[in-house]
Amino acid sequence: MNMVAKHIKWIMLVSGALTCTLLYAAFSPQAALLNTFGASVSGPLAELIVRNWGVLIFLIGAMLIYGAFNPVHRKLVIIVAAISKIAFIGFLVTIGNQFLSAAGIAIAVDSGVILLFILYLIGTRREI
Repeated sequence: MNMVAKHIKWIMLVSGALTCTLLYAAFSPQAALLNTFGASVSGPLAELIVRNWGVLIFLIGAMLIYGAFNPVHRKLVIIVAAISKIAFIGFLVTIGNQFLSAAGIAIAVDSGVILLFILYLIGTRREI
């Protein structure tokens, strides 16, 4: 068993808890945008979308915590979370590059988590 697989529960718990922190976007959308991207948008539609975005990201984090305690669903949860994080980084790089420096911490953390998840999936591929 590789080192990542040995510690995947804790990796999922920590990354899930960090991901869950974006729930505050549902309550303070402008602050979440400023903290994450260094910019904000205004208007009722923007506020609705950012609040929903915060809840959806929270749900990914909650799934990671759930998957940490439920190995039978772990791979599905990891795949969904990794796709979500890859999409976030991909959108930033392709159409939101003006926000790259402001979102640097999120990109770095998500990239590290994605790498660990890929290593876990590769290391446990025989168990599929």
